[in-house]
Amino acid sequence: MELPQISGFKLIKILSKFGFNPVRQKGSHVQLQKIEDNKMIRLTVPIHEKLKKGTLSRIIKDSKVNQEEFCKYL
Repeated sequence: MELPQISGFKLIKILSKFGFNPVRQKGSHVQLQKIEDNKMIRLTVPIHEKLKKGTLSRIIKDSKVNQEEFCKYL
């Protein structure tokens, strides 16, 4: 499935459903983190009106969330 362009705020809302919590914001970027299997996963999400598809794809990959599972929340 091809990913649509979504906003940074929507991405943060979706990632929070997978257990990610915002820990810090600096300028137009928010850092989220989640501890899974005694390892910390930290992501940086730009707060843009529309994220580029490559940026969105990379954040999903880095979050270790299945893309099909992610798309259910779009």
